[in-house]
Amino acid sequence: MKKIFGLVLVMLFLVSAAKFTAPPESMHSIEGTWELQSFYNYDDGVNISDTVAKAEGYRQVKMYYNGKIMWSRHAPQDSLEWFGYGTYKITADSLIETLEYGSAPMMSALDTLRVFTFELELTNDTYSQISFDEEGHRTFSENYKRID
Repeated sequence: MKKIFGLVLVMLFLVSAAKFTAPPESMHSIEGTWELQSFYNYDDGVNISDTVAKAEGYRQVKMYYNGKIMWSRHAPQDSLEWFGYGTYKITADSLIETLEYGSAPMMSALDTLRVFTFELELTNDTYSQISFDEEGHRTFSENYKRID
């Protein structure tokens, strides 16, 4: 009987611990595959001043899974290859990407910056990663749609 009681107690502990470590049900998951749809420009750091569609043939895809990110970009007018790999972390309102390696042009850009912090607006099927300036004002965003 003591063994059964002990087993039940351990199971209750594990179930209660899992509830505390799980993300809130209202928090959407960024895990999956996303394709860039458009860009927003912010004029005053608050309001969207312009929506810019992707150029014809331009394609950018990001994949998030188990704390890892990989992205690639194809731009017909650009002969350079652009891709990167690293880790990510999200909170209720931010996305932090740390790139570990990428294509030669990307690695050249990474000489000065490897950690990218964005404001995050996330739903089940869309997300926007919003860049901001040194004073914390929004400057532009990349807007994605879930494709898987």
